[in-house]
Amino acid sequence: MRKARVVLADDHPIVRAGIRMIIDGQQNLELAGQASCGREALDTIRALEPEIAIIDIALPQMNGIVLARRLAQECPAVAVIVLTQHEERSYLSQALEAGARGYVLKRSAAECLIHAIRGVLVGGLYVDPAIAGHMFESTPRKIQRTATGALPLTQRESEVLRLVAVGLTIREIAERLDLGAKSVETYKSRAVAKIGVKTRSDIVRYASAQGWLTNV
Repeated sequence: MRKARVVLADDHPIVRAGIRMIIDGQQNLELAGQASCGREALDTIRALEPEIAIIDIALPQMNGIVLARRLAQECPAVAVIVLTQHEERSYLSQALEAGARGYVLKRSAAECLIHAIRGVLVGGLYVDPAIAGHMFESTPRKIQRTATGALPLTQRESEVLRLVAVGLTIREIAERLDLGAKSVETYKSRAVAKIGVKTRSDIVRYASAQGWLTNV
């Protein structure tokens, strides 16, 4: 079986060494390249075209959010996982809006990083459970009502919203669920109206709170 190639970008040698140990312990993963700054990471990822790019937010020369945006434009086949010490919701929202497929805290890397890699390799999205729990506690009251059942989603609405959260397009969702694109749009519109959200980040936060993203 061909190994999935990973490029790691972090300016701390100790962090890179620790992540290398985690990746080297997996038979189906290969650390194909490393970088210590954003510009070097972009050049390395362009050259190697790995399946996964693990990047820190606080990279010198080009920060991880900017790098994720560049990769989404120039290397869309590369799945980006942000590995960071930042637990604030604002950083997670920025990373997801920039196109990141995973968000893992450095303190959780030993337990969560491989789960994140496996999730994004199959097209999913992974959010560190510690962040998902924190976000649930700070979710607006309107969304909390939905979570407790006052405004329940139908099974189809839940399916569509989950697939939106993991990053699928309307067309891809329609193909997966054997529905028309207009039907998918309708289910999505009904779902977001029920839970009172507007942006994709809001949808991802809701999906994280429901536990939809931990086993994708």
